[in-house]
Amino acid sequence: MRLKLLRAIIMGPPGSGKGTISSRIIKDFPMKHLSSGDLLRSQIMKQTAAGIAAKKYIDEGGLVPDNVMVNLFADELQKMNNSSWLLDGFPRTVPQAEALYEKQPPDVVLNLVIPDYIIIDRIKGRWTHAPSGRIYHTEFNPPKQEGKDDITGEPLIQRDDDKEETVKKRLQTYNKLTQPVLEFYREQGVLQEFKGKYSNEIWPHVHKFMSTKIEPLANTEYS
Repeated sequence: MRLKLLRAIIMGPPGSGKGTISSRIIKDFPMKHLSSGDLLRSQIMKQTAAGIAAKKYIDEGGLVPDNVMVNLFADELQKMNNSSWLLDGFPRTVPQAEALYEKQPPDVVLNLVIPDYIIIDRIKGRWTHAPSGRIYHTEFNPPKQEGKDDITGEPLIQRDDDKEETVKKRLQTYNKLTQPVLEFYREQGVLQEFKGKYSNEIWPHVHKFMSTKIEPLANTEYS
């Protein structure tokens, strides 16, 4: 059993269950979870130099440049020198991956491989009650009355992000951007891929693998 601190990254397309798997890892292993979205929101709220720089690009509908993202994560990871960590949403480009590898090379990169048709079906079934943010799913969590919110009876909407064409475009963009990053980590010998259709199918394999890298917390489901 390797007991040293573990540096890990989780990757996977939108709708792949990355958030679910990440939350289970953090619950079962002594690691800190750092997501790009949470970090950006926090830095923007605190009005740090990096946060102000990032907000300018986000407000203009652009991508946050590599150097801003690298500085943002480098500062945060400095504070976590004595902890094992799991990065989510970073790095997104090869320059970001190379910069991170120079500063704090990851021990393992977990990549969730889910068929596109499963992700499209999963996301296009989502319907939202806009005023409250309540989310329903035609298959997994249907409303009591079709197209209506359970509490108010008001109509549900499908967000643009959840429409089939939008999901397809997001997957194409993700795959185009991410393949070079995955190749970079494959060359470094740290890429570990987990294939399946659902989080519950993939999770036992992730847990088993992670248990060879870091001691699980006591009383976890698969320990």
